[in-house]
Amino acid sequence: MSSTQPNDSPLAFEPRKPGARIDFSMGGLVYCAMMLFMGLAAINTQANLLFGVFGLMIGVLLLAWYVGRRVLRHLEVRRVIPPHAIVGTGITFEYVFTNTKKFWPSLSVGLLEIDGVGGFEKRPRCYMLHAAAGMTARVQSQVQPARRGLYRLDHFELTTSFPFGFVRRRRRQRLEDSLLIFPPIAQVDRKLLAMCRSADDTGESLRPSPGGSDEFYGIRRYRAGDNPRRIYWRRSARTGVLLTKEMTRVAPPRLLIVVDTQLEHRTRQDHALLERAIAIAASLSSAALEDGLAVGVCVWNGKPVVLAPSRGKQQREDILSLLAQLPLNLDYQRQALMEDSRPALRPNTTTVLVTGSDVKLDFLEEARGSVMLLSAANRDVDRWFAFPATIDFAKCGPADQLPQD
Repeated sequence: MSSTQPNDSPLAFEPRKPGARIDFSMGGLVYCAMMLFMGLAAINTQANLLFGVFGLMIGVLLLAWYVGRRVLRHLEVRRVIPPHAIVGTGITFEYVFTNTKKFWPSLSVGLLEIDGVGGFEKRPRCYMLHAAAGMTARVQSQVQPARRGLYRLDHFELTTSFPFGFVRRRRRQRLEDSLLIFPPIAQVDRKLLAMCRSADDTGESLRPSPGGSDEFYGIRRYRAGDNPRRIYWRRSARTGVLLTKEMTRVAPPRLLIVVDTQLEHRTRQDHALLERAIAIAASLSSAALEDGLAVGVCVWNGKPVVLAPSRGKQQREDILSLLAQLPLNLDYQRQALMEDSRPALRPNTTTVLVTGSDVKLDFLEEARGSVMLLSAANRDVDRWFAFPATIDFAKCGPADQLPQD
């Protein structure tokens, strides 16, 4: 049997010392004070009854120490977590407690994560009420991601105050896991997606390409696996070679999202605008891929990185993983980043520049193709993206990148 740990549980504490294995709760300190008082009274009065009570209190204290030690021994824990999460969207951690003891049950055990918890609003923790000998208990814990980035979970701490609640036993274990937290994802207005498709609705943006089922495109040699219904029997009989008709499909436009992460001033406001720009790029990428568009990105990740436009769930995960781990950029300018994106451009590609700065497109007048500007500093952009109200962009960046007050 298992349950979620209540807020007023005696196990809901921050570890005092990394190496401490035992300590006392407030009730335990009061009990020890009473025990010492009883011992002094027994020595002073030489009363056998007081000596008996004093010995009984010492026995209870030793029993609490021994039982707590037995409860935590041979208790194995496995952490089950998703491969990635999104800032502002709660996820569930599942902890599997396996009691490998033959006779002793494990009762009233709390778990507190120690390492890799900087990406969450609160330390992940849970509370297991009971795991019988040789049995397994599963406990779920609700976790709220608060910062983007890659976080490696390692040590966690098991704690119990069973049976009397005044002696806490602790034991640390190590279990390596990693969790990648994506930037916040907003609901994107479909009008913006229509604008991103192309400046025009005809011409290059809707050019036909082979491999579809719309109209006749041409004839080619038949290959194994082709639809036999499209075999061009008349031409095949004339040439003696089995030929098949190839049909067209309308190629939707491609998006190349250039994410400008340059920070000219390391103020909290500038950091908040930068994180908002990264979240805008992540939201637009996710929505465009779900809408069937081919999406690519160009970012600075220690060096210029260009992901060519493509489709599919793997492309979405690659883009969001790249945006989640962007480092601090103080020097690499947006003009150079736009130049780096040129090799990935094609005639039917729409370039979207996402930036946290208040810039204009004057320096891009010579750029080829259509260019859209989405600036997080422009309040008009907010109408296209509906982020959860709980998102605080001033705090959703990696802690090592935030300015120090």
